Amino acid sequence: MFLRLLSDIQWRAAHPKWRRMTSSQRSTSTTAEPQPVSLPAQAQVVICGGGITGTSVAYHLSKMGFKDIVLLEQGRLAAGTTRFCAGIVSTARPVSIELKMAHYSNKLYQQLEQETGVQTGYMKTGSISLAQTQDRLISLKRIASSLNVMGIPCEIISPKKVLQLHPLINIHDLVGAMYLPEDALVSSANVSLALATAASRNGVQIHERTSVSHVTIQKGRVTGVETDRGQIQCEYFVNCAGQWAYELGHSGEEPVHIPVHACEHFYLLTHPLQEPVSSSLPTIVDPDGRIYIRNWQGGILSGGFEKNPKPLFTEGRNQLEIQNLQEDWDHFGPLLGALLRRMPGLEALQIMQLVNCPESFTPDMRCIMGESPTARGYFVLAGMNSGGISYGGGAGKYLAEWIVNGYPSENVWPLDLKRFGTLQSSRTFLRHRVMEVMPLMYDLKVPRWDFQTGRQLRTSPLYDRLDAQGARWMEKHGFERVKYFVPPGNDLLDLDHSKTFYKPDWFDIVGSEVKCCKEAVCVIDMSSFTKFEISSTGDQALESLQYLFANDLDVPVGHVVHTGMLNENGGYENDCSIARLSKRSFFMISPTDQQVHCWAWLKNHLPDDSNLVLEDVTWKYTALNLIGPRAVDVLSELSYAPMTAEHFPSLFCKEMSVGYANGIRVMSITHTGEPGFVLYIPIEYALHVYNEVMNMGQKYGIRNAGYYALRSLRIEKFFAFWGQDLDAFTTPMECGREFQVKLDKGMEFLGQDVLLEQKQNGVYKRFTMFILEDHDTDMDLWPWWGEPIFRNGRYVGKTTSSAYSYTLERHVCLGFVHHFDEKTGEKLVVTTDFINQGEYEIDIAGQRFQAKAKLYPFSSLFTQRRRKDEVELSGYQRE
Repeated sequence: MFLRLLSDIQWRAAHPKWRRMTSSQRSTSTTAEPQPVSLPAQAQVVICGGGITGTSVAYHLSKMGFKDIVLLEQGRLAAGTTRFCAGIVSTARPVSIELKMAHYSNKLYQQLEQETGVQTGYMKTGSISLAQTQDRLISLKRIASSLNVMGIPCEIISPKKVLQLHPLINIHDLVGAMYLPEDALVSSANVSLALATAASRNGVQIHERTSVSHVTIQKGRVTGVETDRGQIQCEYFVNCAGQWAYELGHSGEEPVHIPVHACEHFYLLTHPLQEPVSSSLPTIVDPDGRIYIRNWQGGILSGGFEKNPKPLFTEGRNQLEIQNLQEDWDHFGPLLGALLRRMPGLEALQIMQLVNCPESFTPDMRCIMGESPTARGYFVLAGMNSGGISYGGGAGKYLAEWIVNGYPSENVWPLDLKRFGTLQSSRTFLRHRVMEVMPLMYDLKVPRWDFQTGRQLRTSPLYDRLDAQGARWMEKHGFERVKYFVPPGNDLLDLDHSKTFYKPDWFDIVGSEVKCCKEAVCVIDMSSFTKFEISSTGDQALESLQYLFANDLDVPVGHVVHTGMLNENGGYENDCSIARLSKRSFFMISPTDQQVHCWAWLKNHLPDDSNLVLEDVTWKYTALNLIGPRAVDVLSELSYAPMTAEHFPSLFCKEMSVGYANGIRVMSITHTGEPGFVLYIPIEYALHVYNEVMNMGQKYGIRNAGYYALRSLRIEKFFAFWGQDLDAFTTPMECGREFQVKLDKGMEFLGQDVLLEQKQNGVYKRFTMFILEDHDTDMDLWPWWGEPIFRNGRYVGKTTSSAYSYTLERHVCLGFVHHFDEKTGEKLVVTTDFINQGEYEIDIAGQRFQAKAKLYPFSSLFTQRRRKDEVELSGYQRE
């Protein structure tokens, strides 16, 4: 109980209201509790949760001008997970938005004590991330590259330098490390109290010992909350309830699914060393040993992320305040062993306490923020994955911006609640997934790794058939998708365990699939793509879609339109293809992970009209993508209909019979730039149509292919993809898609004003293709995504997608180039000349490779082989 006592003392010393209350009680010689202040009848915003996230949201909302804010805490402020947080503020994060949040948090906490007068314990100690293997060092170098271009001091150092910075560390097994001199330590509870103090001064009402029992939702909007002390009417509700966020999300009439689950998290505290540990010693992160070590009152605090975590509260549990859970020394043993190996001098040290506290984790190791897809005005900030103090300041800022402005100042899609669906909220799924997630916090994550738990949740009707043919699977939004097919005779075990930053073992397999797409015909199961139908009794569907989409959808029946669904700033909320099925009916195809986000956007922006129907038909259709010049022959023979360009032009849709099956929607698109068709097949016909296609295609060299081949094809054609290259902050004018915008289509559309301005004045970033020039595919590190781009030695942007082009026999990277004034840092217009006249380099883990920039694809290499009469296949053998 020592830790709790210490926390209580710090809390009371830091909290001015407590000091005033204590003084008053002493003067009147009474121990009676003061009567709680009554709750207001209404507020603009109600925040549930008084930990680091809730107080940060309240602080930032009040800074942005919101005054009518109420923060409710079921126990005491900062008495939940925040109180047990290790207090390490580190910017060593691989995901860009998390890095930005942590960087902002560090700067905020640095000045918070001066702003509020509350001691936060902020101490800039720096941190050292250790590498015991070369692969770990490469991963640190990739992070260091991102940190350096953001202006965050960061250095890759030798083991000897580690020993100089931290003399207690054993360096015998190290190959290097990453040093961040500006990382810091804080008292997490006091940071939360400081934020609450500042918020209170700005008018935020804070009520402790007040539990939210119910969130009232009417007509899809938040209208109020019910508590154990009465009701509050409100416009916005913010769920910052930490490990209780899941239960609270299910307390309303319309459940809000928040996939978080708690695990036990252990760390130990020691008595001071004989020679007390200096408070300025840097924090040590030893991911290969699965531990972290920081100084603590002359001793140390050390915890970690074990391989066999212990999930808890699966059945739900209502604790007012988190208590220290039961010690489990057997369970902590491997982490203690790693600590003693890293700091051998601690063997004679006296241990004060083993702390065991719950930490909330999410299915993908990224925190959750954003507005509910089903309840307007219901916002969430939860699931910090043991990074609450690092993320808390920045996450609170972005969520406050979202509430005030309608959108945050950065692309937070990787953290958006709408990246999940209801399927990720199964308690069984969450329990199993967090048992995998917690060890992954420190596991080495090479490019294109996959979760192993919660799999085979959503599958195509063809799953078993494809699996039997050697399909290797990955998961997207819970849907199983094929990466590639392993030919007979290959070592499946080696491929399944191939993890590298270099040339992967599947290189030749994917190359053969790409070759077949270009020379014969391949089949890719793309059933996971999101599919909606929008229809109406009159012109409502067309009129509504014309407003929501930038391209002109008033096209003849049977035509397919590529278009963007834009926000008011002209940015992509969705990138899709829309087929006009009839005068009053449209069929929309979007990326897999857009299912929840796109549905919510359409529901929020379509008029409330009973004659206008939006239906999610993703589950109704299996999609087979037939790619290659021989696709036309296969489909012609199966349908007994001419499929040549004269009879079935590009971007055309027609309902046809294929084999015995009727009602197949056939579209002349492939999402790769190669010739071919996508067949949208009612699921009951899927296996039949697949069998017919494969049997008929034998004489044309048909084979299965996966998404890795698709990725290579689309990147070498300079095709941008939503969620990787396109986001809510990217406009069609910035990514070379002006041709998909019809500014003169006769009616206003969302984002039009911004696009008109960009057309007239230019853009501040340009989507650019880079061909690596001096890169050895076999020997050099590969680019994957997120690599810094340099122009004439100056940083100008990052890559968003990368793939090996089997046509060019080089790596191709896609990314955005920015132009800043060298003296003032002001944004400048990016012109074609600016792109073409620069000398470019791509930084891969600290090593720069020359690259040639292009604003258009190498079309001359690709346009020669479009139809079968242009391809000689007499010598082709199926691989």
